[in-house]
Amino acid sequence: MSDSKDLQAKEKKEVSSPAEQTTPGFVFTPEVDILETEEAITLLADMPGVNSENLDIDLRENTLTLSGVAQPFEAADEEDVMIEYEIGKYYRQFTISEVIDQSKIEALLNDGVLRLTLPKAEKAQPRKISVTTA
Repeated sequence: MSDSKDLQAKEKKEVSSPAEQTTPGFVFTPEVDILETEEAITLLADMPGVNSENLDIDLRENTLTLSGVAQPFEAADEEDVMIEYEIGKYYRQFTISEVIDQSKIEALLNDGVLRLTLPKAEKAQPRKISVTTA
C-alpha cells in the first residue's frame, strides 16, 4: 500500500557565515526539530555520518554550540561510483535562557540524530497552587 505523501530528502544546506574558515571543506547547518513539554525542551539535530568521537557540544555564556565532522562511509578498498552524500562539518548555535537548568542537559547520539534534553529549572516549571479556606 502506498502513502499519498512522498518521502522527500532535503538537500544539505551549507552554512553562510561572515567568518572565514581555517580548514577546507563544506560546513553544513544541521536540520533541527525543537519539542517542548512542561519539564523540558528537546532538540533533535540531524547529523548523519557524525559519531560521538567527532561531535562537540559546548555550552558557555548561555550559548549552546553543536559541531561535528561527518566521516566517509566507504572502506579503503572501495571505489566511488556515484556520490550523493556530501562529507563535511556541521555547525549550529543556540542561545539558552535561564529557563533551562544547564547543569542537567543530556545528549544522546543515535543513527546520526543528536537528541539533547534541556530540562527546565524548577522555577520555570508550572505548578498547581492549592487554595485553602480559612
